[in-house]
Amino acid sequence: MNNKLTDLLTQPVQPQPARVLHYQAGRSRPRLLVLLLTVAVIGAGGIWWWKSRQDTNGDAASASAKPPAGNAGGRRFGGANAIQPVSIQTIRKQDIKVMVNAIGSVAASNTATVRAQVNGVLQRLNFVEGQQVSAGQLLAQIDPRAYEATLGQAEGALARDKAQLDNANIDLARYRDLLAKDAVPKQQLDTQQALVHQLEGTVKVDQAAVASAKLQLSYTRVLAPTAGRVGLKQVDIGNIVQTSDTNGIVIINQTRPITLVFAVPSANVPLITARLRSNTAMTVNAWDRGGKRLLATGRVATVDNAIDTTTDTIKVKAVFANADDALFPNQAVSVTLQMDTLTDVLAVPPSAVLRGAQGFYLYVVNADNTVSTRIITPGTVDGDWMAIEGPLKVGEKVVIDGVDRLREGAKVEVIASDPKQRAGANAPAGGKRGRNKDKDKGPDSSASGQASAASTAAPASATSVTSAASPASAPQSASSAAASK
Repeated sequence: MNNKLTDLLTQPVQPQPARVLHYQAGRSRPRLLVLLLTVAVIGAGGIWWWKSRQDTNGDAASASAKPPAGNAGGRRFGGANAIQPVSIQTIRKQDIKVMVNAIGSVAASNTATVRAQVNGVLQRLNFVEGQQVSAGQLLAQIDPRAYEATLGQAEGALARDKAQLDNANIDLARYRDLLAKDAVPKQQLDTQQALVHQLEGTVKVDQAAVASAKLQLSYTRVLAPTAGRVGLKQVDIGNIVQTSDTNGIVIINQTRPITLVFAVPSANVPLITARLRSNTAMTVNAWDRGGKRLLATGRVATVDNAIDTTTDTIKVKAVFANADDALFPNQAVSVTLQMDTLTDVLAVPPSAVLRGAQGFYLYVVNADNTVSTRIITPGTVDGDWMAIEGPLKVGEKVVIDGVDRLREGAKVEVIASDPKQRAGANAPAGGKRGRNKDKDKGPDSSASGQASAASTAAPASATSVTSAASPASAPQSASSAAASK
């Protein structure tokens, strides 16, 4: 009995709550494992990305810091004290044209709408659409028969009344002889005199009717009122034309000569009016809209009588001969007006002129290949040259390209302004300068080099793809392991 009691007391007791806790801990352990694996994978991916960025930046920095081959003394075209490549142009003296640019609209010198002046059937058109016609040329024919009949009636009435007037004049002469012999009373002579005057008036009316009938008949022949270019016909043959038709038969625009109207700033008015008063010709060039093809050259004819206050401009009219019909009415063109010519002035390319805190300046290349700054006053631009004023001489060289990093006294190296003429411009694409060993290699060796480079780059790219995919695949494997447990 005592032994049993001793065995019960010495036997280890495992309480039931401990089993519950062990069971709960067993259920939460897979979740904790998945969370730890996810955090570890994300951290590893971030560290790999950061190290790859550092390696890339380090390679770029070392490549940019590496000096070019053949220049062991340091960098050539970089840094504050490096030699800068520049392109230059020589200062020269030449004539500079003072030009004003504008946009203008071409207009016909005269525009006439040819309308019928009498009603009738249109029998014939004597022009070709687009043809140049002269003033007084026959353009169309309207049926004249009705107007010929009217003229015949008027001429008949005139002949009848003329015969009556002749008879009255004969009677008047007879009555005067009888009155001298006291054979008729004076009253009868006066009555005959009045009849003669009445018939004279009737004859004048008949003459006017004949003239009117002839005029109406002449209107059946439609003539060109002015010289110019005819447009498209507005009516076809066989239709009845009337004087009330608004479109008329055809429209004529006088294009030889032709005019061009454009606006210039009002500040140019004194110079323009002075040259017009002195009968000095001012050349006007008409270009296409792109300003690349010259269409025609003319001269200034006149200016408007008032300045447009809304735009502060004044309209100028120029005249062009237009013998080749290069200009058409209502055509929009680019205009250049030559106001004046500056004779024998210093000129440089506009790209050489810079602007800074001290004003306008440019860089001059000295004999020792250093640059110095010269303050200038820019003037008119004529094509690729600009008139300037300043302490410069003909023959000095100014920098036109590569001024970005220049300073006073900086060293420069002159290169050709045309990239095709620079040294090494004809080198094969992808080649390396300063390495003669590549010259002896043939197409096969270069192809094998490209193949080896591609094979070398392939494992690295595969590794990168695998590494990038691993953070996404790790949580999936961890969750599947937890599910299996």
